[in-house]
Amino acid sequence: MPGPVKRRPHPVDEVLPAGKLAVYGFQHVLAFYAGAVIVPILLAGAIGLSERDLIHLINADLFTCGIASIIQSVGFWKIGVRLPLLQGVTFTAVSPMIAIGLAAGGGTQGLLVIYGAVIVAGLATFFIAPFFGRLLRFFPPVVTGSVITIIGIALLPVAAADAVGGADNPQPGDPRNLAYALGTLAVIVVMQRLFRGFLATVAVLVGLVLGTLVAWFLGDATFSAVGDSAWFGVTTPFWFGWPQFSVAAILSMVVVMLITAVETTGDVVATGEIVDKRVGGEDVTRALRADGLATTIGGVLNSFPYTCFAENVGLVRLTRVKSRYVVATAGLIMIVIGLLPKAGAIVAGIPHPVLGGAALAMFATVAVVGIQTLSRVDFHDHRNVVIVASSLGLAVFVTVEPDVAQAVPQWAQIVLGSGITIGSLTAIVLNLVFHHLGRHRGPAVAGAPGAGTVRLEQVNAMDRAEFVATFGKLFQGADAVVGRAHDRRPFADTANLRAAFQEALFAAPAEEQRAVMAAYPDLGGPEVADGDAGGESAEDQAAAGLTRLDEADRVELEALVTAYRDRFGIPLIVCVRDAAGREGVLRDGRQRLGNSATQEHAAALIEIAKIANHRFGHLVAEANPIHAARTRSLD
Repeated sequence: MPGPVKRRPHPVDEVLPAGKLAVYGFQHVLAFYAGAVIVPILLAGAIGLSERDLIHLINADLFTCGIASIIQSVGFWKIGVRLPLLQGVTFTAVSPMIAIGLAAGGGTQGLLVIYGAVIVAGLATFFIAPFFGRLLRFFPPVVTGSVITIIGIALLPVAAADAVGGADNPQPGDPRNLAYALGTLAVIVVMQRLFRGFLATVAVLVGLVLGTLVAWFLGDATFSAVGDSAWFGVTTPFWFGWPQFSVAAILSMVVVMLITAVETTGDVVATGEIVDKRVGGEDVTRALRADGLATTIGGVLNSFPYTCFAENVGLVRLTRVKSRYVVATAGLIMIVIGLLPKAGAIVAGIPHPVLGGAALAMFATVAVVGIQTLSRVDFHDHRNVVIVASSLGLAVFVTVEPDVAQAVPQWAQIVLGSGITIGSLTAIVLNLVFHHLGRHRGPAVAGAPGAGTVRLEQVNAMDRAEFVATFGKLFQGADAVVGRAHDRRPFADTANLRAAFQEALFAAPAEEQRAVMAAYPDLGGPEVADGDAGGESAEDQAAAGLTRLDEADRVELEALVTAYRDRFGIPLIVCVRDAAGREGVLRDGRQRLGNSATQEHAAALIEIAKIANHRFGHLVAEANPIHAARTRSLD
């Protein structure tokens, strides 16, 4: 009898041949390398470390990155998500670490306080990992988007300082510094434009290499430290001295790790989708435990907080190589590189302006990611506007005027001395105040500033008649459709309320839908132009200029509307706010005359839904004081 069929492992668990592991692993290292070494370089320059200290930081960083990546990808016990996720130092920690180091006096003294905070924050992350799922609700997009945007904005001055020669020796008037910075940035942009695939992922690395080579050729880069460095060296625990512990520094770093945990959760879910492997709560917990353990190891081995690197998540999607052992091999390669001080000395020789040009691109990209996250926020809810505006405002204030921290006691200077820290804490606290603590009635969804507003909780408490009276104008006074939306209460948010109106329209019987269509006036009709009929439609058509037609345009539109009504028995309904003016209305109307009655029934419903969406958005905006002021007409 034939033996049992050997089950093929999931692609994530497949062990590739050694040659492929080496090639694919080295590819990950290339995509990761620039992001891996830029954190110690920026930190060393900001707090005044020597070149010798920087070389050791770079080697320790790479060495620990390798260990962290193996822990995350291979895993043991309940630690490590066992997915192809590479670990690197989080950019979120850069600005807070600089603030911690400078508040402690800078140099190696500041570094010791940083390491104390890193160790404690890593332990905190490890132990709260099982409970983080419960905390995740306190980090919605309005918080994470604000924090990520703040991180990018607050880091840009650090990149700008490097671009003009470095914080310790700024020379903003030197044209060579400007040329190196802009030239490096240009190389990155050109590579992103001209290339796809792997070459696009290493654009930053290529920009750094080319910029450094040009600077070396012109005599503006020196690598004398390479000859003075040993071929082999091992980073030892607490190489700079025993860590020191500050409550304010620890608090700042714990906030960083909480934000990082949200990012890690997103990376784990994204990677699970890419490799087609289901990710659950326990997987996220194992990933966060690995983050916490790696961060604690980083503090011991002279490195920094760790998280999953998004660049390498994209590389997994690009190459479709899903094996986690490729990442483990990349970890081994990084450990080897971390044992070579000469490699660290080469990286330490990158001129500040070249580094600044690359950092401008990288940190601005972080801000863009934050903006993308904020695009998922409901800004019709005035509370979210306050959260984002307050956190961004305070973060930029402290970033632009860092000396304001001197106005508070020493223990509070670490918090107020970092735009990222104060901005993050503001977003977290205000989210709690507005969305979780005390009695809140939800966002305003109707009414107007100064004239009374209707909030979501009040909408949920309305009877049918009151609900129809409030929202009936969305569908030209069609009470039945609005009443159906009322039956879908309670509404969790404004998006849920909007969806209820859409579903009520499309789920209505055909006769009821035809009655709704019949309520809409003819486009450009005299009763609308004279203000005698049309209701909300009069405002819609006026916005598109259909109430101010000359005689020739009016006759042409009237002929189209009449032909449409004769053919289909309903008025020609067009969401004129989305149409390309009068010409667009005429063009679309002529095309629709050739449709079947069934298709036009569906097309009319879609146009009605689009019109209702605009009216709903206007209704919510009028109830939101800031949004209403921002969108008010200047007639």
